[in-house]
Amino acid sequence: MTWTMWAALIVVVGTVWGLVKKYETRLVLLVSGLIMTILSLDPMAAFQQFDKSMTNNSLIIVICSSMGFAAVMNLTKCDLHLVSLLTKPLNKLGLLLLPCCMIVTGITSLAISSLSGMCAAIGPTIVALMVRAGFRPAMAAATVIASTLPSFWSPGSSHNIFVAKLAEWDVMQFVTYTGLRTTMISIFCIVCLTVVCFIYGDFKKGGFASEGGVNHSDVELPEHPNPLWALAPLLPVIILFVIAFWFPSIKISVATAMLFGFIYTIIVTRANPAELLKKFFDGMGRGYGNVLGLIIAAGVFAAGLRTCGVIDVFVEYLKHSSEVAKLGAAIGPMVLGIMTGSGDAAGFAFNEAVTPHAAEFGMTIPDLGYIAIVSATLGRVSSPIAAGVIIIAGIANVSPLEVIKRSLPVNIAVMVFLYIIS
Repeated sequence: MTWTMWAALIVVVGTVWGLVKKYETRLVLLVSGLIMTILSLDPMAAFQQFDKSMTNNSLIIVICSSMGFAAVMNLTKCDLHLVSLLTKPLNKLGLLLLPCCMIVTGITSLAISSLSGMCAAIGPTIVALMVRAGFRPAMAAATVIASTLPSFWSPGSSHNIFVAKLAEWDVMQFVTYTGLRTTMISIFCIVCLTVVCFIYGDFKKGGFASEGGVNHSDVELPEHPNPLWALAPLLPVIILFVIAFWFPSIKISVATAMLFGFIYTIIVTRANPAELLKKFFDGMGRGYGNVLGLIIAAGVFAAGLRTCGVIDVFVEYLKHSSEVAKLGAAIGPMVLGIMTGSGDAAGFAFNEAVTPHAAEFGMTIPDLGYIAIVSATLGRVSSPIAAGVIIIAGIANVSPLEVIKRSLPVNIAVMVFLYIIS
């Protein structure tokens, strides 16, 4: 190993330390990448990568339009109407409430991409329902954070968009290609959490009155949800899937579907169009700043690793076996996600640096990229320092570690299952 590679490894350790300490993720990645390019005497590589990432047209269009539409859903409270409509039929199901709540939360994750946002929106209702039905508060909280895998069915997912771009595929092509695996791991996750519930004895009639309790957040669900309003968050996804499966000759972009959803929202809510349009563009700006900002920073970090020679050595090692590459994608992002509480940083960094070389070690970009993004997501929801985990634990009035104690074995089992079927 050269001295620059040793220096890069020290910088990587410092990067992980900075992320664990919850310093600004984009700043940590940008500074680390710049330091590595300076050490390798090629500082311009960081700036060139920055320019390349910030002008990536396909990523900008899809991610910003999705985030703009999400902001409109938040303003109009259509997302809360969806949550209320989905949770109303769940009373009096007993033990069957657990898988039903996981399905409802999974559907909600299609419309609310942020883990912390979803936990804040659906958490109080799901936790209260499950606790009243006889589940321990910690299991109720684990049910929410273990139910996000169906979000990979969403064409608005930034991770789906990123991997599809790497493969030079349309995002809907990637979503349908990985759709069966998403369904299989989602079902497997439900089965595993139900088994964990039995092992821990987390359900009994009469409940566990002495344990925890529900802290209600400021989010109040509509008592009488409007079905037309509830349809709005899912409409772009429905449009994209209907056209992809039944009218493949019609080409429609994710951004166009989001605009159709936006127009539908104006019609059914009869809200002020000017206010909604302003919110849409505000959301687009936040999407660029938060999501694309992280992608840009991850790109600079990967550029630093490349200039120091770390990526070449890592890729050369992975070339010896596709199984080694799969193992790296399965373990690396998950471990980093657990340590940092961020699935985005882990997923984007791995896919930026390693996934483009998938063909060199006998895999395809979609397959390797999918393993990495699922791994990163499972790592995030297995981390006691993740914002969403802290929020849902607070709602259930239990320690984040009590929640993770139930979700982590399930997430490890799901990752092993995905590794086997991929």
